Amino acid sequence: MSIRDDPAAPRWTRWLLNRFVLVPGTLAIIAIVWNAWVFTHNHGMIAGRVVDASGRAVEGAEVKLWVFNFTTFVEQASTQSKSDGSFQFTSNPSHNIQLSAEKPGVGRSRIPVRLYFQSEDLTLKQPLQLTEAATEGK
Repeated sequence: MSIRDDPAAPRWTRWLLNRFVLVPGTLAIIAIVWNAWVFTHNHGMIAGRVVDASGRAVEGAEVKLWVFNFTTFVEQASTQSKSDGSFQFTSNPSHNIQLSAEKPGVGRSRIPVRLYFQSEDLTLKQPLQLTEAATEGK
């Protein structure tokens, strides 16, 4: 016999363990935790690294942040990679973005990034890897 079915148990324990209290209470806790996560991770910071085809850091690559604008992606911000290949944006207002990197003579890269919410902070797990585009028509 569970505590819910025990007539000798205090009435408040039977009420508290009722499914009509447990389910909404659990959903409320999940919503509170999610909103706390969003509140502490919504600064619009995007960070990552740029590497060449062999995995070495690329300094001075132009890295661009592209934001989806109804039908197309538009350039929101641009920065240069540092000596260790790192870059950072601090002004991402969107949740549907693309990152591109390019350095003449080394190559280019462009990747889509889908975030869970607007201005979500993100550090890329994989670097932007620059590769030379194949020449067309040969």
